Amino acid sequence: MEIQAPQKLMSTEAGGGRQLRPSFIVSLTSGLILFLELSLIRWAGANIVHLSYFTNFILLGSFLGIGLGFLWRRYRSLLTFVPYILVSFVAIVYFFPVQIVRDSTSLLFFSAVGDKLTGLPIWAILPFIFVCVAAIFATLAQTLAQAFSQLPSLQAYRLDLLGSLAGIAVFSSISFLGWPPFVWGAIVGGCLLILATRPQRRLMVVPILAIVGFLGLESLQSNTQWSPYYKITTKTHHDQSIDQDTTLFLVNGIPHQQITPLALLRQYESFYTIPYQRYGATPPKKVLIIGAGTGTDVAVALNQGVEHVDAVEIDPVLARLGRKKNPDRPYDDSRVRLYINDGRSYLERTKEMYDLIIFALPDSLTLVAGQSSLRLESYMFTKEAVATVARHLQPDGMFSMYNYYRQPWLIDRLEATMNQVFHRAPCVETKGQGDNFAVLSVAKPDRPVTCPETWVATEASIKPAADTYPFLYLHYRLIPKFYLLAIAGILLVSFFSVRLTGGTWRRLSPYADLFWMGAAFMALETKNVVHFALLFGTTWFVNALVFGGILMVVFLTVTLARRLTIKRYLPWYLALFASLAIAWVVPEAWLLSYAVVPRFMMAVVIAFLPIFLANCIFASRLRASDSSTDAMAANLIGAMVGGVLEYTSLIIGYQTLVIVVAVLYALALWSLPRFRVEAPTIRA
Repeated sequence: MEIQAPQKLMSTEAGGGRQLRPSFIVSLTSGLILFLELSLIRWAGANIVHLSYFTNFILLGSFLGIGLGFLWRRYRSLLTFVPYILVSFVAIVYFFPVQIVRDSTSLLFFSAVGDKLTGLPIWAILPFIFVCVAAIFATLAQTLAQAFSQLPSLQAYRLDLLGSLAGIAVFSSISFLGWPPFVWGAIVGGCLLILATRPQRRLMVVPILAIVGFLGLESLQSNTQWSPYYKITTKTHHDQSIDQDTTLFLVNGIPHQQITPLALLRQYESFYTIPYQRYGATPPKKVLIIGAGTGTDVAVALNQGVEHVDAVEIDPVLARLGRKKNPDRPYDDSRVRLYINDGRSYLERTKEMYDLIIFALPDSLTLVAGQSSLRLESYMFTKEAVATVARHLQPDGMFSMYNYYRQPWLIDRLEATMNQVFHRAPCVETKGQGDNFAVLSVAKPDRPVTCPETWVATEASIKPAADTYPFLYLHYRLIPKFYLLAIAGILLVSFFSVRLTGGTWRRLSPYADLFWMGAAFMALETKNVVHFALLFGTTWFVNALVFGGILMVVFLTVTLARRLTIKRYLPWYLALFASLAIAWVVPEAWLLSYAVVPRFMMAVVIAFLPIFLANCIFASRLRASDSSTDAMAANLIGAMVGGVLEYTSLIIGYQTLVIVVAVLYALALWSLPRFRVEAPTIRA
């Protein structure tokens, strides 16, 4: 039975000497932690190219740091150090960004190995980022833990969730509005000053101003904008031969798109026209272009005599820049309809039929979320996605895709995918040697296509990507060696840092089940984020809704748990395993066959029922714990381990990740102290 602690006032003072209540500190600090976590993922990922491949590096560091902060709660307040560590992090990333130095607009897919880089080497910058992030969140979370310990555990947990929801809402709103990073820094600095005591504030003002200053120098550059996905930098070159500008767009420091006027394209053979050459002498009437970007592909389609173009682009800022800067004004043409959406989502929802569908350089350096290995375009190149394309083609329609694929085996995979879906070999036309640029075209049976060259596969046995395993750019089912080295380093640093902060086995062993529950919950959350990305699109808005929905379910669960009496944990675990079994056996293809509303309702039940049951168990255990902060520390460190286990999806896929979740929850059940398997009645 938990003893309800009174709401003591902490020593933290607000303006005028007024002390802050622990409830306010928990809400504000938890919101600040989540807001800062999202900010660092976005900003550091835009400046350190390695973070495009080490998917959840900052997330893992933040969870470790928060767990350490809960273990440190008995020490003197460390809040003063937060802006000093943060300004060191910002300064290093600002002065030593790791970006790829390339002279072409070729696109990056795999890793930075072999490319010329700026900044510090990978073995120096990644450990610095991980340790620095862990230190930032450890010192910040200590303030949260001190206030947390002064409140009844479930009340503190509810306030923590409310603050986290607020943090997601604020950052999502800022992303929607396109506000630059110095606004993020100002919000973080303002929250820190509110939480600090008067002596602490005097020490914190200078580093906070330095943080805002560094971010301001980057944010106020006239050629830089921030979309919900990228830091977009514009470079304009005036071409004297046509007396027009060509515009290059770099995203996160990587050459990504280029506006090339039609007048310049006519001077040389352009790959943009190859799909129309394969289509035949009569131009297609209705064309769908996915990855329309800044409009060059659309301008070419109109120039080829197409009567109507549906253009799909996921990034609203890139589309807006194309409308503003493309000299051919394709988006202003009455024959064009522009949709800001994920390409796979558009294909699943539309009822339109097309003569030609083009995947026009769709690629990204951006991940669906900071905790998954899924990229924005991953679900567009699966066998199921290509089958969806085929369903939207007229009987004599054609499908083309083109890009700098860089590796022959990737062209083999895409060729095999199109061959299996259309039951005929596509035309594969390659240009250049360095980046393996290729155009792949395949048509329905009613349209004859003559291929000017024959593609000889280098790996005839390579398998297409699938919705259950959407890793197009992974050659083999394995965890790459540099991932394994990074994981080993993370676990080693985590082990010693937990020991140094007093996290002994004796102290944390009563909460071993909460450790495994934290690991399971993180893996389950990753599975759900990826699941919703497939069902409803990989847009930032869908991701924000999923994260917010998960936190809302947890909040409602904790609210219910305050009035819930749990006499035995075993039946709850059995119900949890049953809900995971449902998530395992229900195929995603089955859900995709339904309209959006029933699909959403079923997806919510399947995804959120295990979260509801697991958090009923967690809330009951937290309320019955002797030390809510030690219990939370064990859970948070477990969540960090769950984030590491996400890399197993590179071998088993995301659907099978449900089995990993079930095993982790089984370990939690096994780790329960015996007297808690049949716990005494817990009353509100």
